[in-house]
Amino acid sequence: MEQFKRRYYRSLGQMGRDFVWPFQHRAQLRQAMAGDQVSAAFRERLMLAVTAVNDCRYCSYYHAKEALKANLTETEIQTLLAGTIDDAPADEIPALLYAQHWAEHDGQPDPAARQTLIDSYGPAKAEAIETVLRMIRTGNLAGNTADYILYRLSWGRLGTEP
Repeated sequence: MEQFKRRYYRSLGQMGRDFVWPFQHRAQLRQAMAGDQVSAAFRERLMLAVTAVNDCRYCSYYHAKEALKANLTETEIQTLLAGTIDDAPADEIPALLYAQHWAEHDGQPDPAARQTLIDSYGPAKAEAIETVLRMIRTGNLAGNTADYILYRLSWGRLGTEP
C-alpha cells in the first residue's frame, strides 16, 4: 500500500482549534480578506504558495480558479503550485518565501523569519498575511484529512490522487 504523504490533522483538538479560530478573530479575518492590506492577487499567490507545500488537491483546484479571476496567468499559477516564486512581483517575494517557510514548519515559523516579515511589510500587513496563511492552512489540512480518511477506509486505494 502506497504511503499517504500529505500533511493532515493529527488530532481532533488541532482541527477544532483551527476551525474555531476564524470565529474568534472575525474582525482580523475580515480586514485581511477585504483587500486593504493584501490585494486579491497577492492573497491568491500566498494561498497557492502554502498549498504547494501542503499539497491539497481541492485547494489547488479552487485557488487556481480564484487566481485566474484575480488576473494571475496560468503560467504563474503553475509555477506557484510547483513551489517556485520566480514569476511573482518583487515586492511580494519576501512574503511568499515566508509563506513557504511558514507552511513547511506547520504554522510555527522561526522568530527571525517572522521578524523579517514584519520589518518588510509593517505589523498590520504582516498580521493580514499571517491571517491569510492560517486560513489556507486550515483548508489544506481539512482537504488532506478528508483524503486521509478515504485512504484509510479504502485500504490505500483512494485519496492519494493528485
